[in-house]
Amino acid sequence: MKILFIEWASFGNDDIKDAFAAEGHSLVCFPFSNRDCRQDIQIETELAAMLRRETPDIVFSFNYFPVISQVCKKEAVRYISWTYDSPYVMLYSYTVINPCNTIYVFDKELYTEFHNAGITTVHYMPMAANTDRLERLCACSAGTYRYDISFVGSLYTEQHNFFDRMTTLSDYTKGYLDALMAAQMKVQGYNFIQESLSPVLDDLYKALPMDPNPDGVESREYLYAQYVINRKITGLERSDLLTAIAAGHTLDLFTHDANFAPANVHNHGIVDYYTQMPLVFSQSRINLNISLRSIKSGIPLRAFDIMGSGGFLLSNYQADFLDDFIPGEDFDYYESKEDLLFKINYYLAHEDERAAIARNGHDKVAAAHTYRHRIREMLAAI
Repeated sequence: MKILFIEWASFGNDDIKDAFAAEGHSLVCFPFSNRDCRQDIQIETELAAMLRRETPDIVFSFNYFPVISQVCKKEAVRYISWTYDSPYVMLYSYTVINPCNTIYVFDKELYTEFHNAGITTVHYMPMAANTDRLERLCACSAGTYRYDISFVGSLYTEQHNFFDRMTTLSDYTKGYLDALMAAQMKVQGYNFIQESLSPVLDDLYKALPMDPNPDGVESREYLYAQYVINRKITGLERSDLLTAIAAGHTLDLFTHDANFAPANVHNHGIVDYYTQMPLVFSQSRINLNISLRSIKSGIPLRAFDIMGSGGFLLSNYQADFLDDFIPGEDFDYYESKEDLLFKINYYLAHEDERAAIARNGHDKVAAAHTYRHRIREMLAAI
């Protein structure tokens, strides 16, 4: 097949390109700016001209873009998108129901939400890893550990911290939100923030106006829950857990926030996704995944990259793991702060068991969860 690839600054670009080529498909790239792009005459004109000139069999993008869908609808071309961001408000655009669309989301509970609403263009597909590339990169350092416990990811203190902009909230709303967030932080596997905001929604709007998009069906509750409250909870949770771990162990952190440096935390700053991050995963005895609270049940891309790099994965509970991976055999998960600290101590003291789990996780990803596997699944479905 001939694929027109919507190319923006996305994780996984090189991996998916390599996978398309390895599967025998040809690729043409359309440069694109990743922004909340719903209508843009210049993009529509340029993309329509390229579709007519190149006559691809399908258009593909990481994440879903309404403007791309509208052009594909007019030009009668199949549009496949694979969304790995969460939250992702453009999934609530009216254009999602365009018949040209095949939209994949990595979160089964999110897929179920669309399915129950009668939307047939949205499907479930987990993320993946390019184990061939990861194996080549990590081969020289296999079995060599530089770090005991590592976390790679945002602390949600650097940008998009909308919560702290709400400086005019009433005392009642502040107390309500503090209690709500404290309760949510004690619960894994179910998020109740969005359904709990109606008593304070008017006050939230006064402090930080957020309106649904004209072409969307998202609610204000969705916007405040997913883009404001859940990000704040994730930041608080990550800071709390990392600080607790560092009270008893050395922790190596790779993040944008240079100011987070409790005792025993070695803050290395950011690492390059392709060239450095896999080495951190392969050279760490324990790699942590602390999911963004907006992810309902899905397995974050970070988890596949950890296992694909041969790293041992210790994650918070996400229900979708249990569809494809066995806890204690391919990875492990924690249910609370106390459980996390217990399992860190356990796996640092049981090297052979930890190494065996890391190997199993890698081998299972390599056998069934690479980008080539996903491409076959996508194209077989159209």
